[in-house]
Amino acid sequence: MSHNDDAWWRSAAIYQVYVRSFADGNGDGTGDLAGVRARLPYLAELGVRALWFTPWYVSPLADGGYDVADYRAIDPAFGTLAEAEKLIAEARDLGLRTIVDVVPNHVSAEHAWFRAALAAPPGSPERELFHFRPGRGPDGAEPPNTWRSEFGGPAWTRSTAPDGGPGEWYLHLFAPGQPDLNWAHPRVRQEHEEILRFWFERGVAGVRIDSAALLAKDPELPDFDPETDPHPFVDRDELHDIYRSWRRVADAYRGVLIGELWLPDTRRFARYLRPDELHTAFNFDFLACPWQPARLRASIDGTLASHAGVGAPATWVLANHDITRTVTRYGRADTGFAFAAKRFGTPTDLALGARRARAAALLTLALPGSVYLYQGEELGLPEAEVPRERIVDPMHDRSGGVDPGRDGCRVPLPWSGQRPPYGFGGADTWLPQPADWAGHTVEAQAADPESALSLYRAALRLRRGWPAGAGDLTWLDSPADALVFARDHGLVCAVNLGAEPLPLPPHQAVLLSSGPLDDAGRLPRDTAVWLRV
Repeated sequence: MSHNDDAWWRSAAIYQVYVRSFADGNGDGTGDLAGVRARLPYLAELGVRALWFTPWYVSPLADGGYDVADYRAIDPAFGTLAEAEKLIAEARDLGLRTIVDVVPNHVSAEHAWFRAALAAPPGSPERELFHFRPGRGPDGAEPPNTWRSEFGGPAWTRSTAPDGGPGEWYLHLFAPGQPDLNWAHPRVRQEHEEILRFWFERGVAGVRIDSAALLAKDPELPDFDPETDPHPFVDRDELHDIYRSWRRVADAYRGVLIGELWLPDTRRFARYLRPDELHTAFNFDFLACPWQPARLRASIDGTLASHAGVGAPATWVLANHDITRTVTRYGRADTGFAFAAKRFGTPTDLALGARRARAAALLTLALPGSVYLYQGEELGLPEAEVPRERIVDPMHDRSGGVDPGRDGCRVPLPWSGQRPPYGFGGADTWLPQPADWAGHTVEAQAADPESALSLYRAALRLRRGWPAGAGDLTWLDSPADALVFARDHGLVCAVNLGAEPLPLPPHQAVLLSSGPLDDAGRLPRDTAVWLRV
């Protein structure tokens, strides 16, 4: 398999592996690289072309591994660097490329750089790699500014001085265990370029960039009014020079850069996808879009238009390790997604959500560009309800216990059997699995031609037969509560979001449907179909 395979990333289906919850090879209840290696044939059979691994590096897990203590070592809970190299090679032999996750905005509080900074005095070179500031107020007891953490609460924590007294404050846009790096410092830039080279030299095909829009900060670290002031740490122009330097590194290895960019302005978003910057970026507008035809169509049109202007492929995603699972989200009164709206006990119709999620899968897989699948999405897993005493996500604590956090979409996968741990491994998984997931196991679904797994396998098999990067999308006439479009390789996708059955457009054959047609051959509500024309 060549890494120069006609720009595979422009149209690939890519599978996100959350290592801790994918498969457990040593029986300790935590997923690991041995578990992934044993399940590589499953992923190859599913029909994806690449695997994106969330951080597998040494980490104290203050934020699920996104607090990295050492980028050049695998966390012992997952395995070893040698095992990661074997996994990359074994995946390649099965036609699967590997994408690793890099978290450039911050490191772990256990990172050697930050430990050295805490041990050094104010104004030292060690502290220049981060954002240390004296506090405000007569005793410096107030944070240096009013910035808020993405997880809730102040974005500042006061350090302890070497003499044991209160010290300077340090910036963390996420958890206190994730101090932000100072990207104005050349050593920070050099280190991350070396990290990219380290992993490209071990055979990875791409790098996913976490929180890609947050690295650069206004050097004054000012208070700001979001209604009137330029944002001091989101989407700053300095970022583009950083990613141009990263692109030069990636191009030397024929590697791909994928950005996590939560930006509502599609024009600003597209600037990161210019030919000398990132290759692709996640489309969060589509992910957060409610199950409404006008909103979905507007999101699709806006995405395709903004990407066309810079010659980049659109990237579609319905779920990931941060987002309430699609089956649950689509079964609620509010079918969109916003972090601030997550609450315990939200009423959910899982049968309705499952039907819509199946239809959304065919819609998404029919769109031009690349697509990312989050592990368990192909099994139609709902969001798990994790008991409060077992929740580990810092979003829960920092919300004052109001937000259930993200653990519900990170529960270990069910592979086989009738009761937990469903073949995952270990007597007690690191997050508890629901008692009613026997019907969701890979084993059960593989034997059921009507299962979510069978639907995804069939869709991905058909999708891989399309011409690579096959072109445009053309909307066809349809009622306002339906989405019907044609692709120029002979596919028509129709999705009915309305109450009345939808007559199928002219076609030669029904290739695949997310649910049965009615007795008159029409498309029922919340159902999608692929047609050959």
